Amino acid sequence: MEQYEQIRRQLTIYETLINEIDAGIHVIDEYGKTIIYNDKMMEIESLSREDVLNKDFLDIFKFKDKQGSTLLEALHHQKVSAQKKQTYFTKGGKEITTMNRTFPIYDGENIIGAMEVAKDVTKLEQLIRRNMEQKGNTRYTFDSIIGGSQAISEVIEHTKRATRTPSSVLIVGETGTGKELFAQSIHNGSDRTQRPFISQNCAAMPDTLIESILFGTSKGAFTGATEKIGLFEQAEGGTLLLDEINSLSPTLQAKLLRAIQEKSIRRIGDTIDRKVDVRIISTINEDPIEAIAENRLRKDLFYRLSVVSLFIPALKERKEDIPLLVESFIGKYNQLFRMDVLGVTEEVHEIFRQYDWPGNVRELEHIIEGAMNLVIDEEWIDVSHLPYSLKNKTHLLKQTVTAPVREIENFNDQAEPRILKDYLHEAERYYINKALEKHKYHKTNAATELGLSRQTLQYRMKRLNIE
Repeated sequence: MEQYEQIRRQLTIYETLINEIDAGIHVIDEYGKTIIYNDKMMEIESLSREDVLNKDFLDIFKFKDKQGSTLLEALHHQKVSAQKKQTYFTKGGKEITTMNRTFPIYDGENIIGAMEVAKDVTKLEQLIRRNMEQKGNTRYTFDSIIGGSQAISEVIEHTKRATRTPSSVLIVGETGTGKELFAQSIHNGSDRTQRPFISQNCAAMPDTLIESILFGTSKGAFTGATEKIGLFEQAEGGTLLLDEINSLSPTLQAKLLRAIQEKSIRRIGDTIDRKVDVRIISTINEDPIEAIAENRLRKDLFYRLSVVSLFIPALKERKEDIPLLVESFIGKYNQLFRMDVLGVTEEVHEIFRQYDWPGNVRELEHIIEGAMNLVIDEEWIDVSHLPYSLKNKTHLLKQTVTAPVREIENFNDQAEPRILKDYLHEAERYYINKALEKHKYHKTNAATELGLSRQTLQYRMKRLNIE
């Protein structure tokens, strides 16, 4: 009798524990019938125990085509799942989305059932889906911009002000700084948010094709031409993002200038001007003044596009944001890869602090993604997970700055200290020369390592009298 009472008390404790856990618990036996179904699972699925207990699992729950149950996979195939998202329907037609941890239950070597621990993400999934439907093909808002440094905070503040008007915006920033993120944030923060957001990379197409893409074509304009609207008309009432505007030919830049000034376009081969209401946001990945000086950007188009100018800082100018960015990317790929990486080691943080990030935020994300592909059982990303090129460049960086740093350290010993402008001029010249020597004066390779375009490197070499 005493043994029976002890067993009864243990069962009461187990039952209380299972029902107090803030996660759904669903256990089936070796025949696929439910034997445990806790209070939280009842709440998630809006079912009672009487609806589920001792019933065949597939009589109660239905799954989309080609999608199986993780619980049955654990029972029939001994498959263990961790943090796996699953969408299914109850017998009454209610749609449920959960994040599951599922595993088989063994009695010695025999499988006697399977257990699922589920977190309800139905409302979150529906909210994400609804927001995506409202935003169309835009997914970024100001909340998507990661960073708390003064450099990025000032740009965010200026960008938010640009949402109030339909004025043209020119976003200046190196490749990988997140220019489209800012462009989408402006669109989604403006009164045009319910209208189309159309994006076109101007460097991705030849001029003959990009013109028809932007302005459309009239039937018979050329052999095989059909009546087709261009991006200006597709973006009516919304926003048109023109990425890498400096890659357009001067002739096409002139046509674009006319369209913006007249607020009208003419399809290729047509004789009719069509009014358009489109806000233009454009981006450029180099100093616009250099682009104008080297005839890659028309001055009059620049003035028309840059009513509002935003300068996105390079990652090397806001390194204090790197820990936040690293945390965000690890969280993203933890979910995508179903991993539980906690972070990066202090040594990796130090490498990140030293590195100049020529590829900016995009390069940092790619490095985190690559490192997580190499993580197996570790909880932290360490130096062994980083690409060799990063570790090598960090070592070279220490070497190339040695001379300028030594001069700074000896500043108090100099008889006639130079003004900052002269020092920076010489330091830049020294650094570029080192890069050129390393790559045997192959300008394209040297420019890539320095994080510059070949044209910008040539411009700087000319300015610094480097042969």
